[in-house]
Amino acid sequence: MQYESFYEKSIRNPEAFWKEQADQLAWYQKPETILSKNEDGYDQWFADGSLNLSYLCIDKHIEDGYGEQPALIYDSPVTDTKKQFTFNELKDQVSRLAGGLQSLGLEKGDTVIIYMPMIPEAVFAMLACVRIGVIHSVVFGGFAPHELAIRIDDCKPKVIITASNGIEITRIIPYKPFVDQAIEEAEHRPESVVIFDRKLGVEIPARPYDVDYAKLVREADPVDPIPVASTHPSYILYTSGTTGKPKGIIRDTGGYATALKFSMKYVYGVQPGDTYWAASDVGWVVGHSYIVYGPLINRNTTVLFEGKPIKTPDASTFWRVISEYGVKVMFTAPTAIRAIKKEDPEGKLLEQFDLSGLKYQFLAGERCDVATLQWTEEQLKVPVVDHWWQTESGWPMLSNMVGVEVKPIKPGSATLPVCGYDIRILDEHGVEVGAEEEGYVAVKLPLPPGTLMSLWGNPERFREGYLSRFDGYYFSGDGGYRDEDGYIFITGRVDDIINVAGHRLSTAELEEVVAAHPAVAECAVFGVHCDLRGQKPLGLVVLKSGVSIEAEQLEKEIVQDVRSQIGAVAAFREVRIVKRLPKTRSGKILRKLLRSLANKENYTIPSTIDDVQIIDEIKEVM
Repeated sequence: MQYESFYEKSIRNPEAFWKEQADQLAWYQKPETILSKNEDGYDQWFADGSLNLSYLCIDKHIEDGYGEQPALIYDSPVTDTKKQFTFNELKDQVSRLAGGLQSLGLEKGDTVIIYMPMIPEAVFAMLACVRIGVIHSVVFGGFAPHELAIRIDDCKPKVIITASNGIEITRIIPYKPFVDQAIEEAEHRPESVVIFDRKLGVEIPARPYDVDYAKLVREADPVDPIPVASTHPSYILYTSGTTGKPKGIIRDTGGYATALKFSMKYVYGVQPGDTYWAASDVGWVVGHSYIVYGPLINRNTTVLFEGKPIKTPDASTFWRVISEYGVKVMFTAPTAIRAIKKEDPEGKLLEQFDLSGLKYQFLAGERCDVATLQWTEEQLKVPVVDHWWQTESGWPMLSNMVGVEVKPIKPGSATLPVCGYDIRILDEHGVEVGAEEEGYVAVKLPLPPGTLMSLWGNPERFREGYLSRFDGYYFSGDGGYRDEDGYIFITGRVDDIINVAGHRLSTAELEEVVAAHPAVAECAVFGVHCDLRGQKPLGLVVLKSGVSIEAEQLEKEIVQDVRSQIGAVAAFREVRIVKRLPKTRSGKILRKLLRSLANKENYTIPSTIDDVQIIDEIKEVM
């Protein structure tokens, strides 16, 4: 098959194209209406169809005779644990938990927050929720209580599902005290907190709302999946917003299932029965789409890995997992590869493993630098595919579609648009620019199935944030350019989001914490280049008049504040004291200028700057 003709078909006649793809799924009610508008006037897919994600991920494969195929492999070097679950075993766990959740009063349309480490029970919880039409919101287990409280108040869960603890390389993190603190801080009060005790000796403070996970599942009757409308929300996933208030991305059910099934075959090139591994976390979009739903819908064996690319026990752990389980396609972030490269630059640790089963290595989550891409190609000797997508899209937007045709790889480019995404590079007036000209990366509407429906409880913010910048387009928030061959190069965010190891963090959110320090008058937080994580946050602070504090002590206190309120995931470690911040005459801090100064890049002094002499002062502290 030729990529160009396949792609053109998806753009020229999207309804016919996606109807054909939707036909690959087992619907309870096959859709007749393929593309239509919802009550807010936004595009929606397969509105009159009904189906169930849990059924597609589990029951369908058992009915087809694959009940004894491994569905989920759990590998946890941090606890020295390995387990496998067949589709039959997965159904038993998920259907019983779903019954248990119903016994707590959960009904279709209710919301649940899942605050779990990378353990099988996190996957069971997600699949149990969608089995009964309950909308889940997975919150990354490393987030601090304040962040969890914000999400509790936004999606108002009836139940929170958590575990006794998470495990880092050097420490155990008790989760229950974080959950209790978040509930105390939040205005909304969940009715129950379901706790899975990992039996690792972690104390679990008792509260009246507590429910024991093991007892709930043991005493529950298993339940069958219930049909839900294609447009029924499957989950809410929060991503940082520039206002500091997280945005709750809403994903539908039918369009999402269609897109994931399509992407497993045509983007990632895996067939049913293959083993697929996305080394991410269920708290992120990659974990939703490519640890849980995508592989299981496609009847792949999926790997759930609890550990790090290094120090568990060393930089060979990824290669061990690929070799041990016969992984055909692997997906991770460039950060992970950079960490491995730093520990084992010659790739000596890789030599002890048989990686002959690996066909493709995918990278995403941040822009992949050329050196990392080339090092990975040299070590693995397979195509290394840098692809680009977002929490909002839910599945790849730019990629080498290896299941269609393997295109030549151009380091620095995420290759070509994926079927369904009519990607254009626009100038500030919404006019398409020519080859090699940088502009705004936008997608001509309609978006394909599987992308965000709206924002939870805030359709107006959805319109303002994504659809109002360019009429008739979805604005990605990224800048980029297209070369003469049509390859697209993403150059980075055009707003003030910092991308730390694939985790998007809002500068507004970080600045709120930094500014709260009693010694700080004002501050600016922005992302600077980091060889390991892609970007890292740097904070510049102006002290209050008359306040005296050692720079080292101030840095230590602010770093601790960020860690406790946002979490270690922010990787916030550097604070510099300055006399003043560069601003426009209207008072806007010039973060782009600060980034350029910190990264030693060429910069243009904006004509709107209020005092040009400040640049030399800033340079001295960088």
